[in-house]
Amino acid sequence: QQHLVESGGGLVQLGGSLTLSCVASGFGFRQSTMSWYRQVPGKEREFVARIRHVVDGTYADSVKGRFTISRDDDKAMVFLQMSNLKPEDTAVYYCHASEPKGRDGDRVFWGGGTQVTVSS
Repeated sequence: QQHLVESGGGLVQLGGSLTLSCVASGFGFRQSTMSWYRQVPGKEREFVARIRHVVDGTYADSVKGRFTISRDDDKAMVFLQMSNLKPEDTAVYYCHASEPKGRDGDRVFWGGGTQVTVSS
């Protein structure tokens, strides 16, 4: 039922590092574009990073140079390595998958989220 499950969130101090993980199941992971989004209360969910293959990473301006997205197709997992964390990075982080289905269009999946809190 759950196609994406995130883990690795927690409390970290300003300037610290944290790595989020997302395990995928029940769909064609290898051909899917994987992304991370984040959301804080009262604000819209925002894009963080996207990867279409092993080295194809795209990042929001706010995290460039600090976050790195990667994937392991053999394990059907995607990761978000976060460094030099700031209080403004505090949010619930969501794993996202977009699976191409040709004439049927893309299928989209969301994980349940994992909370990251950065203290100053």
